Amino acid sequence: MRKLYVLLLGLLLAWQATPAHAADNGSWSVYPVASKIAARPYFYLSADPGQTLTDKVAVQNRTGAPLTFRLYAADAYNTARDGGFAVRTVTERMRGIGAWAKPARSRITVPAHRTVTVPFTLRVPDGAEPGDHPGAIVALDEHVAPGSGRVALGVQRAVGARVYLRVGGPALPALSVGQVHISHHQPLIPGLGAGTATVSYTLHNTGNVTLDPRVELKVRGLFGRRLLDRELTRVPSELLPGQRVRLTETWRGAPQLDRADVTLTASAPGTRQSASASFLALPWLVVALVSVAGVAVGALLVRARRGRVRRSVRGRPSARVRPTPSRPRSSPSARP
Repeated sequence: MRKLYVLLLGLLLAWQATPAHAADNGSWSVYPVASKIAARPYFYLSADPGQTLTDKVAVQNRTGAPLTFRLYAADAYNTARDGGFAVRTVTERMRGIGAWAKPARSRITVPAHRTVTVPFTLRVPDGAEPGDHPGAIVALDEHVAPGSGRVALGVQRAVGARVYLRVGGPALPALSVGQVHISHHQPLIPGLGAGTATVSYTLHNTGNVTLDPRVELKVRGLFGRRLLDRELTRVPSELLPGQRVRLTETWRGAPQLDRADVTLTASAPGTRQSASASFLALPWLVVALVSVAGVAVGALLVRARRGRVRRSVRGRPSARVRPTPSRPRSSPSARP
């Protein structure tokens, strides 16, 4: 039986203590060529619309055998799962760095334990929007490692050196928070377990610069009682322009009998916005049992009342019928 191959492409953008804090996966690393003054962890570039920049990227082979790579530029984005920094694959459509930057060589072979330096050109179009345009220069190993089983997983590995480009013009930070949804869970019987609530929400960078957002979660109960004040930590440190991420926060110890108002406030330098939602915490099993008991008691009361009405109707004497007086008939002899 033929196997179904699934291609997985991993773009590793972490960094270790290798030259210039290179992005590294243990087999090869990619990093900006350092100047004589200092090393660069990433490419930090600035240009005006219509300007052309040149730079160099280094690819280091850390294995004992030569490696061949596809070298390309890619746009960056935030992953939907946790907002992490990721870049587009070579087959995806590019709109920023991936479309504007071009390495001098699209394929390179790096000997064992050696480093190859490749120049690249970045041409910013005349109509480029001002603000941040993040991306990466990626070295992709096009070799697909075979998997096993009926569904084989083919894996391609890639490493990219981040590129942070700022195009000249007005910087407009803008951040929105919305689509707040609350899932509340509690034990069927109050007191036998803890209540939890999951707060999910959307962060959207609607401006043109990269933001490092802060999100505060506040919950107030009946009569304004403070139930929770928390600064959330599972928030992306780099929310890229135009990117939207869906995040969740778990609240353990949520109330089991209350009405809670949840407010999320997202802020970054130059922008701040809030969104709210509410939920009602009730012991639904107890409420259902009380409701059933109330309906049963009500039905018994109605039935008893109807029985009393029937008994009173049967025991009441019927009213005497008064005779209708007869009108005397006149005889013919009485007529004049």
